[in-house]
Amino acid sequence: MSPKALQYRPNSIVYFKGDASDRIFILNKGKVSLNYIDIETGQDIHDPIKVGEFFGVRSALGRYPREETALAMDHTTVIAFTVPEFEQLALKNTRIIMTMLRVFSNQLRRIHNRVQNLLTSTEQISQESGLYKIGEYYLNTRNYSQAIYAFGRYLVYYPSGKHAPAATRNLAMAEQYMGKYGQGKGPPPEAGSVQAAERPSRTRELSDTAKRYYNAVSLVTEEKYREALPEFQAIMAAGDDEEYTSKAQYEMVRCLFFLGQYEKCIQVFTVLVQKFPKHPDMKDALFFIAKSNQEKGEFGVASGLYRKLLSMTSEADSLHRKVASAMREIEGEGE
Repeated sequence: MSPKALQYRPNSIVYFKGDASDRIFILNKGKVSLNYIDIETGQDIHDPIKVGEFFGVRSALGRYPREETALAMDHTTVIAFTVPEFEQLALKNTRIIMTMLRVFSNQLRRIHNRVQNLLTSTEQISQESGLYKIGEYYLNTRNYSQAIYAFGRYLVYYPSGKHAPAATRNLAMAEQYMGKYGQGKGPPPEAGSVQAAERPSRTRELSDTAKRYYNAVSLVTEEKYREALPEFQAIMAAGDDEEYTSKAQYEMVRCLFFLGQYEKCIQVFTVLVQKFPKHPDMKDALFFIAKSNQEKGEFGVASGLYRKLLSMTSEADSLHRKVASAMREIEGEGE
């Protein structure tokens, strides 16, 4: 296998935020924008890539999901490298290494400046309020899984905090909307929209199982999959809370995939289907299984699963777009 030239039409996606990272790209012709949301300001950031620049390097070398969406702004050609191909190229060309160091140094400088601005800001908010506001932001933008995580973490750290009653209500609302509408969908959240029968007590604290679950999810967000895995396994082994047992099993699927344990990932997914056939994250789990088969070289199996997912999702669904992107990868592998 050798680096491949890939062509994209205007407004085509090179990769989506959250995609598995196994390729590094260099812009050969055209325009590419790296798009993401600044969690501090909520603003859409559009970072243009110049011809001759590499992108997707950090996530590919670090083996963590993409942090941004790469969008072709014009008729664009990129060269795609596997990580081993990029490493071989870098070893033979010190100019590439120096370019990467310069790019990373600029990024670290920007991060340092942002941290300094936060530390010296007279309007700096407390960590407690900051965590709560992050949950509110995700809830308002219908990113329910992130909202569930943020409000859950708030209740772990500040069970008697000033925002605890609202965090408890919002956690219930996010879970209700996630189950009913799915990630990124549903009506705008409104105060009091959670049904009274579904609303937990304002003073209720998270159970020990829930706290363990959210602590493990915290490790996942830090890409500490090896540390998170035994925590999810322990929750499943205890089996004393069906809700968190099912959630833990899905997170195990994710951890095993990012650890490259594709066969075990498929085995855990099989158990998940048998025990929780109506799991709310079933389509996302199926995507990881398809990707696992793709990584194993089982392109026929992966293609069949991707086609099934395409039939289960609409074109407006972000998962649908991720599946379509993965299908293009398989087509490229077959060339």
